[in-house]
Amino acid sequence: MDENIINDLNDELESVIEEGHSMLRDAQLEEKFNEIKTEAELLVRKHPITSVVVGAAVGYLIGKIFR
Repeated sequence: MDENIINDLNDELESVIEEGHSMLRDAQLEEKFNEIKTEAELLVRKHPITSVVVGAAVGYLIGKIFR
């Protein structure tokens, strides 16, 4: 009986640890995404005309691919 309780506690502890790791990875991923977003915004502000041309070209190519 005591062994079953210990096994259940170990399983619960492993679950909580895995959930903690998952939350940490999600936070790191969100932080990295925000960094990339900020860099992209700065790049677009620095080169607005180029950004519009590149965006139009990518949109055109995607339209051709899915047509």
